[in-house]
Amino acid sequence: MATTTDHALDVLTDVVRERAQAEAREIAAMLGYRDDELARTVTVEPPMRRLVERSAIALTIGEATGLSEAQVQLRLSAAGTVREQAPRVWAAFTDGRIDFSRVRDIAHTIDHLHRAESVERLGRLVVGYAVDHTGAELRQWLRRFVQRVEADLAVERADDERSNRHVSVKHTDDSMAWLNAYLPSHEAAAIEARLRREARRAVDPDDPRTVAQREADLLVAWCTDAQAATSAVDANIAVTIGADILAGAHPGLAHSTDGRWAVPAAWVIDLARTGNVFWHRIITEPVTEDVLSHEYLGRYSPDILDLALRFRDGVCQAPGCMVPAERCDIDHRVPHPEGPTRADNLGPLCRRHHQMKGHGVLRWTTRPAKAPPPLVIEIYPSPVSMEYAA
Repeated sequence: MATTTDHALDVLTDVVRERAQAEAREIAAMLGYRDDELARTVTVEPPMRRLVERSAIALTIGEATGLSEAQVQLRLSAAGTVREQAPRVWAAFTDGRIDFSRVRDIAHTIDHLHRAESVERLGRLVVGYAVDHTGAELRQWLRRFVQRVEADLAVERADDERSNRHVSVKHTDDSMAWLNAYLPSHEAAAIEARLRREARRAVDPDDPRTVAQREADLLVAWCTDAQAATSAVDANIAVTIGADILAGAHPGLAHSTDGRWAVPAAWVIDLARTGNVFWHRIITEPVTEDVLSHEYLGRYSPDILDLALRFRDGVCQAPGCMVPAERCDIDHRVPHPEGPTRADNLGPLCRRHHQMKGHGVLRWTTRPAKAPPPLVIEIYPSPVSMEYAA
């Protein structure tokens, strides 16, 4: 998709780049001052005096820039990491192609990587993506990068962290309380989907409650009512697993199609063995990336195609929009009837961007996003008999 071009937008693009260059000059000056002070104090005696003078570096920079010591330390740490370990990223920053918020996110990712070759690979690949995508898209890309290039370590961390799952209750002064649950992501996602779906079902017009209030009341009912199981609702949770990971060739993670979370593939496979899931296997055509090769003559795609498209794309396909696909409309790239009702001409758009497209403010200009690996799983909160499992 693209917005209509205009000279004012070109000016705005230039301003954004100049701002990023100014950020780079400011932070480079901070690093230069810090490095000079560290060199100057090498010979300061006694050692306690040297320590005191060095501890004042961030305070001095903060006084000159109007930032707090913590803000200065954050900038120095992130910029120092990128300058030393990802020179391509640093060059893009000084050139104004990426701003400091992206540099900070990349530095944070470098801190999570444990292998030198992983850091080198990140520095080689990330600039091209960071330049053309939003901050939210970059953060999602960085999370998946860590999970893929160091999948074995990511699985180890997840297995260790799973032992910390817990529920806590904190009462407030206004007769209310916070109920917090630290759970594996795929289980929390199933709970979230079930609450969202049930709360948005046909509602009594005389019911004054908001959707959020209905979700809260449903959660209480499910946790306290002995008959709660009778109101179980099917919830589709789509994850993608590479065929090599599924075959056990090496460790890896199952990723949610909207990119918000990932869990070790073994957790999902263990869940599948319980019989409480229904499996969908989606095969993509390697050249056209078409999910389903069937072509439909009608305007509205069938439910099974809609489901496949949502699994394929994960989120709204407008630039930078992260609304989950299950909350989006299915839109024709080339309008019907000129455009066919098939996967290579369809994609999810949230209601807001769908309306903008309908009014000609946005238009499709790119091919669909590359399809995820072929395995997709639906997670159900209530048991499903084994005869329906594939």
